[in-house]
Amino acid sequence: MSPRGATSQTPAMSRTLLLLLLLLRGLAAGRPQAAATPRLKLSFPELRARHGLRLFSLEHSCCYEALLLDEERGRLFVGAQNHLLSLALDDISQRDRKIYWPAPVEWREECNWAGKDITAECMNFVKILHPYNRTHLYACGTGAFHPVCAFIEAGQHAEEPVLKLDPHHTEDGKGKSPYDPRHTAASVLVGEELYSGVATDLMGRDFTIFRSLGRRPSIRTEQHDSRWLNEPKFVAVFWVPESEDPDDDKIYFFFRETAVERQQGLGKTSFARIGQICRNDMGGQRSLVNKWTTFLKARLVCAVPGPDGADTHFDELRDVFLLQTRDKRNPLIYAIFSTSSSVFQGSAVCVYTMADIRRAFLGPFAHKEGPNYQWVSYQGRVPYPRPGMCPSKTFGTFGSTKDFPDEVIQFARHHPLMYNPVLPHGQRPLFLQAAVPYTFTRIAVDRVTAADGHYDVLFIGTGMYWHRMEPLLLEELQVFQDASPIISLQLSSKRLYAGSATALAQLPLHRCGAYGKACAECCLARDPYCAWDGNTCTRYVPNTKRRFRRQDVRNGDPNVLCSEDPRQDTVPQKQLYGVEGSTVFLECIPKSLQAHILWTYQRTLSDPQREVQMDERVVRTERGVLLRSVKRSDAGLYLCHATEHGFTQPLLRLSLEVIGAWQATGVASAGDPRLAAGIPRKVWYRDFLQLVERPPLGATDKVCQRLWSQGRPPPAPRSPAGPPGRGQREEPRRARRRRTHEGPRAERGPRSASPW
Repeated sequence: MSPRGATSQTPAMSRTLLLLLLLLRGLAAGRPQAAATPRLKLSFPELRARHGLRLFSLEHSCCYEALLLDEERGRLFVGAQNHLLSLALDDISQRDRKIYWPAPVEWREECNWAGKDITAECMNFVKILHPYNRTHLYACGTGAFHPVCAFIEAGQHAEEPVLKLDPHHTEDGKGKSPYDPRHTAASVLVGEELYSGVATDLMGRDFTIFRSLGRRPSIRTEQHDSRWLNEPKFVAVFWVPESEDPDDDKIYFFFRETAVERQQGLGKTSFARIGQICRNDMGGQRSLVNKWTTFLKARLVCAVPGPDGADTHFDELRDVFLLQTRDKRNPLIYAIFSTSSSVFQGSAVCVYTMADIRRAFLGPFAHKEGPNYQWVSYQGRVPYPRPGMCPSKTFGTFGSTKDFPDEVIQFARHHPLMYNPVLPHGQRPLFLQAAVPYTFTRIAVDRVTAADGHYDVLFIGTGMYWHRMEPLLLEELQVFQDASPIISLQLSSKRLYAGSATALAQLPLHRCGAYGKACAECCLARDPYCAWDGNTCTRYVPNTKRRFRRQDVRNGDPNVLCSEDPRQDTVPQKQLYGVEGSTVFLECIPKSLQAHILWTYQRTLSDPQREVQMDERVVRTERGVLLRSVKRSDAGLYLCHATEHGFTQPLLRLSLEVIGAWQATGVASAGDPRLAAGIPRKVWYRDFLQLVERPPLGATDKVCQRLWSQGRPPPAPRSPAGPPGRGQREEPRRARRRRTHEGPRAERGPRSASPW
């Protein structure tokens, strides 16, 4: 298996997309948008040419999975296959520093002896990258199935060109980095302590939540106990303070696992989970020694309520983003999910509050009892202090978990699962996509200050070929040319960074110029990053005084904001010609894919406009209107209007002139009244046909080269003038026959008069 395939979590398709989703209103219950059309689609060539997309990749490397953003140093640190990179934040294509960090030869040989691919799997894939202190980073990699970690000197200031790794001072990475590059791992470094969710054995069967480094003893979850962890796939880890007392701080793990409480006979069922542990957990005194005594977990639900209580569940947790608010104790949790169902395919975004999460952990415990060993809510006495509580002055007088009574330790050991799940805010997903050929893979969220409030902008990576919540899909961006899924996202104050198996991409957060040059287009975009400044659509900067700056993300009404736009009445014009009885295509493509097109017609400028009615002869397409068998009465002025968000604006004015069929061919039958009237026959088309049939010499040379490249002998060169002579290739009979039979015979000159 190749390393690219090893790290990809979704099957490769035709391209990889990045979706930009704007949440327009405050949090409350509301129906999600089952499917959405992006307002703007930008292809990979467009992003590179006009909108600041920059790429970076290394030869003989891959898998840009570990990203660490450091705005103080102005650096983006990247972990990849056999490499650690330090790139400039403003331009990642300018690679300043890199460290080559391969696995030792003996480790690679041992990996190969174990049956692994030495050219693909027996490498050092850097999976963990964290800031350790003001001068060093902490990095861990797979080390050819021999996990290894090291401290990286990165300097303290941006002007210090430092990136050093001492290969003689590495340490064992077991319990920190996975063995297998295909396995995921999640970790967070708090203070000097590393909290990791990872497989700790070569076969990937012993999964654990592990604390290492620091001064406190190393602690892990109970080993080989499916009630604690059952084949988990760790996704994310966060540290969230509980109160003003640091002894109440908790670490939250997000993962998906095979559910132990699934119904009998349904086979394996995957559930999304959130787990918690206390930072100051020291393990038990006589039981659960060096094991967590405060570990609890609950189901994380993201589902669409259905009729008769049959909900559609999204249980394949893919990624989690913690959005900080003014209160550090109550961030918002954004999570993306997919479904493993063979019947229904889709992805969803759900948001959770810490209040709902804490409420679930304070609810009843799950308990297995009865003749069929069903999972029910535990109704017995819960010992004191309640399992899951941290030893602190806030909730009691216990100074350490080693002081907990034995009944507390035993209860915690046998009841790690909560009965009540954590439901999303609003009881349903805030956004979902169904029946689309891609899966959500990564998420990053930016809280943007606009003129009319704060808005959350969601950047959703895909694995494709991407009060009431009203989601608006702003953009669909093709950030990579190939089909590698987005496996990492990092968001800075100015840019977005996305990693895949093959490359690293950098994009500015705003592309205001892509919305057009009119005030209405800028306003209808409803992009909180952009505003109309009186001349152009430009980046919105809060707390600046600009007289003509206009922005209304919530309503986006150009009638209010753009009433003084001098260019709103200027409509591009285009002249079209059609031949009577043939077809004519009226093309009009709005910039916004969410706009509805309306066509109107008027014979002359003084006539009233009327809507163009569609029928078998007048057909609407995605790119315009097709007129079949054009009539003389079709001539006139056609106006293309775009209607979006209740606002209608003209986009294009087309003037159609219909030419009679006899004028186009220059042929009139005997007895035609136009001959009696002395109307001359049009032969203007002959000049065009001569150009088509006899291309310039340069074009002929290109044809010869193309034929030669296809394995055909090139034709002999033709002299610039005069009839073909000896050694020259005669004109093909088919072309000569076509010319000698065109038009009335009376107009054909002698064959010797031909310039060929």
